[in-house]
Amino acid sequence: MDEIEEAIIKSTQNGIPLTRSPFRDIADGLGLTEQELVGRIKGMQDKGIIRRFGASIGHRNIGIVANAMCIWNVPDNRVEEVGNIMAAFDEVTHCYERPRRPGWEYNLFSMVHSYTREECEEVAARISKAVGIRDYRLLFSEREFKKTGVRL
Repeated sequence: MDEIEEAIIKSTQNGIPLTRSPFRDIADGLGLTEQELVGRIKGMQDKGIIRRFGASIGHRNIGIVANAMCIWNVPDNRVEEVGNIMAAFDEVTHCYERPRRPGWEYNLFSMVHSYTREECEEVAARISKAVGIRDYRLLFSEREFKKTGVRL
């Protein structure tokens, strides 16, 4: 990673400015053109320096305070099918398979965000009906400890 790439990461790792032209504003601060900045970001992705450039919404700040990790016991031969259906629900932000462990039969996890615990429960019930899986539990978040990515 060269000095410019490091400067780009440092100038974007805490978020981009909420302006009409955030990439131009960042580029101006680094002495680059907007096209050079965007090209460098794409180049860093191509080289594997960064995996993605994305946005994250502070869901708690806008009132979405109920968060439940839905854990599912899905037959192994249906994980792909069921996971794709679950992931298609708007309320699901993460959906992934994990290995079963002794005493832990759950192998598919889907994170649901909503305004109330009851709404999370209702979403899980709709998912359950859509996929035909009744063996599930909801693990509700109590407190958020960290909401940041990797920092240089």
